[in-house]
Amino acid sequence: MNLDEFVDANAPGGSSDGFRKVNKRLLEIPFEGTVMVKAGSMIAYTGDVTFTGKSSAEGGIAGFVKDAVSGEGTPIMEAEGSGTLYVAEQGKKVQILSLDADESISVNGTDILAFEKKIDYEISTVGGLSQAAAGGLTNVFLTGPGEVAVTTHGDPVVMTPPVTTDPDATVAWSANLSPSIGTNKTIEIGQTSGEQLQMQFTGSEGFVVVQPYEEGGQM
Repeated sequence: MNLDEFVDANAPGGSSDGFRKVNKRLLEIPFEGTVMVKAGSMIAYTGDVTFTGKSSAEGGIAGFVKDAVSGEGTPIMEAEGSGTLYVAEQGKKVQILSLDADESISVNGTDILAFEKKIDYEISTVGGLSQAAAGGLTNVFLTGPGEVAVTTHGDPVVMTPPVTTDPDATVAWSANLSPSIGTNKTIEIGQTSGEQLQMQFTGSEGFVVVQPYEEGGQM
């Protein structure tokens, strides 16, 4: 294609209210005021926008939070001003979730991309994950109303409990579920299976979102 055709084919569409996917891997956020986004995710913006890293864990997510499990935390920054913000995360696919009033979801901190300022949120760690084998899993509990954007490697799969998942492949789960951590110590010809830690979701209601990728790799 010629240059004009290339520009027309790849330019973002007209901005509208709310989160919008420019394509499968790029999120457009038209806003006035404040929006919360993952630190380092900004790739472009129009208008007048300033960015501030959160530095305290009190009352919500903190940029570069040091948690008791992995010391990695969930880096989040506030984008403040008026304009249109474009964010992405290492070519991962963007998933937009709309939470109704008092509707909640738990998300792996690694997979948070953005959420509206009006979302109520808190950060915690998943109990039972030791520092030596945690894989850096922090949990972000978000309550609506408002929009949340998460990222996944490939297309996510939504499963119904009871189900057991790999922590590094687990993206999110419904608020009514509280996973427990199990271990698999099976030895295969003198070595471990590579699946020592497992998240166990019990019950018959709710959902668990997994992706075809392990964020932390083999432990």
